[in-house]
Amino acid sequence: MSRARSGLFDDALPCSMLYKESLPTKSLEVTRRMFVPFRKLLAMAPLLLFAAVGFAQTSNIQGDVIGLDGKPVQGAVVKIDRTDIKQNFTVKTDKKGHFLYANLPTGVYSITLVVDGKDLGTMAGLRPRPGDNDPLVFDLAKAAARAATTAAGTGPPPGQGQGQPKTGELTKDQKEQQAKIEADNKAREAAIAKDKSVNDAFNAGMEAKNAKNYPVAIENLAKAAALAPTQHVVWAQLGESYISLGDTKSGAEQQEAFDKGIDAYAKAVEIKADDPNYHNNYALALAKGKKLDQAQAELAKAAQMDPAQAGKYFYNLGAVYVNTQQNDAAEAAFKKATEVDPNYADAYYQEGLVLMNKVTLDKNGKMQAPAGTVEALQKYLALKPDGANAEGAKAILEQLGSTVATSFERPGDKKQPANQKSNQKKSK
Repeated sequence: MSRARSGLFDDALPCSMLYKESLPTKSLEVTRRMFVPFRKLLAMAPLLLFAAVGFAQTSNIQGDVIGLDGKPVQGAVVKIDRTDIKQNFTVKTDKKGHFLYANLPTGVYSITLVVDGKDLGTMAGLRPRPGDNDPLVFDLAKAAARAATTAAGTGPPPGQGQGQPKTGELTKDQKEQQAKIEADNKAREAAIAKDKSVNDAFNAGMEAKNAKNYPVAIENLAKAAALAPTQHVVWAQLGESYISLGDTKSGAEQQEAFDKGIDAYAKAVEIKADDPNYHNNYALALAKGKKLDQAQAELAKAAQMDPAQAGKYFYNLGAVYVNTQQNDAAEAAFKKATEVDPNYADAYYQEGLVLMNKVTLDKNGKMQAPAGTVEALQKYLALKPDGANAEGAKAILEQLGSTVATSFERPGDKKQPANQKSNQKKSK
């Protein structure tokens, strides 16, 4: 599974980039004190999704859903339930009826197809092998045919749902699939055991990486990559190690480490092009290497490939735009993040900060922020009244002369009675 990581954009814009040069000295000084330094804000902004998986320890489950008319079924829900321990995942089919869930921990799974809220088939007791697995196929026409045969009395007893076997049982096709998976598992295990040098090099690399001994990690992971050049997870971990090493360097040494990290991530993306997390991580590595146009393109790909996580990718894209001083584009990216995820509090806050770049002064010297600034900051406070940036948001609103509510309703809470006075603080 992926893990969050911060600190990519440590070279963010200086604090002074937030203010117009024409601001009076006193007003500028008050505003400077009001804001957290921008480099610290954006150091927390990106959501890094580097894969933290061990070599050959995760599985990629994929498959296809075919409708009664023989055409792909788009938008079907595939529930992935791990049965050896309690874990649940879901994924939807794309316009080709295909689904993919990457980087699942190895274990025993039950896969259930849900269309229009109805369970239409279950494959139980699956043990996917590490890495990629053969596609599972949910063919609703064949399931309906089996159900019709059962109803006529010429087939096995009916199970639960349309054309399903009894709980815990598999159809003939599913048994054949399961047998193939188990055979592939054994073959893969034998290959890993035989190629002990690859496994040893990878494990040594990961141990050194976790201990932040990046030179040793790189040495071992590079050896594993040379021995197993088709293992995308090895290239990804090598890329992250180079990027982490670059963070400890400066000048030419830093750029060299970043470039090597970018090259390693490019290999991972080439091998596993359908993994949006890899595109995201590759983009953030590119941003560190100051290859910002490519970074923007990769984040856009990630958002397109994984709509459910698109908010995070657009958020990262906004941070990249901030670092290229493209404020209008950054504003649009943060807005897009909140469109796809209306509860993304930090995106509202960053949108408010970007809009503050356009602040002006009226003839009386009062700050005038562009439309949407107050609303974005108020939305952040509504979602995270006790968030890390709550005091900063309140301070900005007060500086703008806006009413700041000190208590907010969270989404889903009951509305306050009309006759109940709200607890508000009016700026002076």
